[in-house]
Amino acid sequence: MATVQISLEEYLQTSYHPDCDFVDGEVQERNWGEFDHAAVQMFLGNWFFQHRQEWNLHVLSEMRIRVSPTRVRIADLCLMSKTQEVEQVLTKPPLAVIEILSPEDRIARYYDRLADYRQMSIANVWLIDPGNQIGYDCSTAAWLPVEEFRIANAPIFFHLGDLWNELQANR
Repeated sequence: MATVQISLEEYLQTSYHPDCDFVDGEVQERNWGEFDHAAVQMFLGNWFFQHRQEWNLHVLSEMRIRVSPTRVRIADLCLMSKTQEVEQVLTKPPLAVIEILSPEDRIARYYDRLADYRQMSIANVWLIDPGNQIGYDCSTAAWLPVEEFRIANAPIFFHLGDLWNELQANR
């Protein structure tokens, strides 16, 4: 099946439900809508939102990020400093992006997504696999298993054990 190519301008002027990534002229659907994904996204968003004033953060879910002239990614969660200029579609790197795997996600597609974030110079690229209860720091090409997400030289952190306990309590 041939894919239909559209321009970046057409993509940016179109509403998708749910929102889709834009990769080199192609609109790509994202997996979402399952309990674990939604619960993790809400729990993390709530944690960072509770600390937004003390950490000087904007906490954004499903944020469009223009990672290159031909690509827009939708981050599950994005942390942006309140000192950064507000843009409707981010063109400057936020402090961190957090992606949450769904069971149907293809790892190969995630390698591309994470590489796009790193190429944009996003310093903190984090991935959560709720099914296996593992968090990864993907700020380099390696997927490094971690127990905590932390932004260097800032008070911003999250202990993954709290998330796994919350998921267990809701099953």
